Amino acid sequence: MKVKAFVSEERVTLPEIRESLLKIEAHRLESGKEMSYELRKSIEHVNHLVKLSPEASKTLLSELLKLEKMKSDIAYRIVNLMPKNRDELRAIYAKERFTLTPEELDLILDLVSAQN
Repeated sequence: MKVKAFVSEERVTLPEIRESLLKIEAHRLESGKEMSYELRKSIEHVNHLVKLSPEASKTLLSELLKLEKMKSDIAYRIVNLMPKNRDELRAIYAKERFTLTPEELDLILDLVSAQN
């Protein structure tokens, strides 16, 4: 199947993707259709990675976007990866042209840990 054009594009977090995939899975099971290998693997993958509910991920995302040096793509990465320490957080910021102070890193980590 060839994609000719994008109709729309929006960023979503992994918990939101998981919710959508679980709805698709429930619909397939209700109708008696078999799930494809790709769908099963996708569901398995997000179940392994997701650590928040969709509502909690939206809350964390909005809190992160209020911070001064926060870009939306980085906020989405933080919500999806849920870093546990400064090194993991620095890896997310590795391509940026600025560095965060230890206080800024700790503030982000506090926001992340408050959602767990």
